[in-house]
Amino acid sequence: MSEPRTLNYAAAIREAFEQLLEHDPRVFVIGQGLWSPWYVGSSMTDIDKKFGRGRIIDSPVSENATTGAAVGAALAGMRPIVVHPRMDFMLLAVDPIVNQAANWSYMFGGKRGVPVVFRPIINRGGEQAAQHSQALQALFMHVPGLKLVMPATAHDAKGLLIAAVNDGNPVMYIDDRWLYAEQGQVPQEMYSTPIGQAAIRRAGGDVTVVASSYLVPQALKAADDLASRGISAEVIDLRSIKPWDKATVYGSVGRTGRLVIADGGWRTCGVAAEIAASVAEEAFDALRAPIVRVTLPDTPAPMSKQLEDAYYVDARQIGDAVARLLGVASAV
Repeated sequence: MSEPRTLNYAAAIREAFEQLLEHDPRVFVIGQGLWSPWYVGSSMTDIDKKFGRGRIIDSPVSENATTGAAVGAALAGMRPIVVHPRMDFMLLAVDPIVNQAANWSYMFGGKRGVPVVFRPIINRGGEQAAQHSQALQALFMHVPGLKLVMPATAHDAKGLLIAAVNDGNPVMYIDDRWLYAEQGQVPQEMYSTPIGQAAIRRAGGDVTVVASSYLVPQALKAADDLASRGISAEVIDLRSIKPWDKATVYGSVGRTGRLVIADGGWRTCGVAAEIAASVAEEAFDALRAPIVRVTLPDTPAPMSKQLEDAYYVDARQIGDAVARLLGVASAV
């Protein structure tokens, strides 16, 4: 394996696209803004120029038709990737995702897979308000037949996209614009990050902090602050939220006895709620304290910067939740 280089998250996604398109003629990409100078936040810069606009298709503003066409192409043997630059508007494509792609393999008795990747992008902050800032992963986590991955590092941004395309089943690859500048070590060759396998990003003995996507670096920042106050937090990066790695989470809770779950979606019926319920049901004896969830409040995203600062989860909120759980004063 080659020596890893430092790339940012967006560049790692771009490299995954380039290598997938080079190595598999069945792969094509369809979605909005793929020919734009914006290039999906620089994550697809000049890909259309290298591979041609027959394989990089800039679609009309018709999420349902675009996604349905990709699902049909997957059934015909292609490996499409559908880009939804804002996750909010992917709701217009729920029918081909939920009614079609998620069900076909089951309805065909496993004889026909649907190797399609849906790439919705979460946009937060910047005073974009309620219709442009939604993190809807829990909605799709609920659906049988879909896999969901949420990379938090540049390494996994590349590895999970490659894994998703090669999986052979419908996979939702959810990336968050807040991560695009994050730097990390990324090998040059093609590689896959296993779907359904979490990573322990920091070992600790007092409390387990489970997070995904942009909240992983926030959880690590919180753990640094907690360490300065004598609290040892173990930070788990879920990487996949369906299937999620129960063995790693339960094993960590077995060591620490305490669990804080940080999720960038809403609280009710969210990812954190599912993990909390599963731990309470299947690993209750390991718990020495109530489970704590750190999530968005059950309100739409506000527009003003001041309200956004209070609304979105960050390292401070995670650290305060851990401190309260352990009966320690919160950071000033």
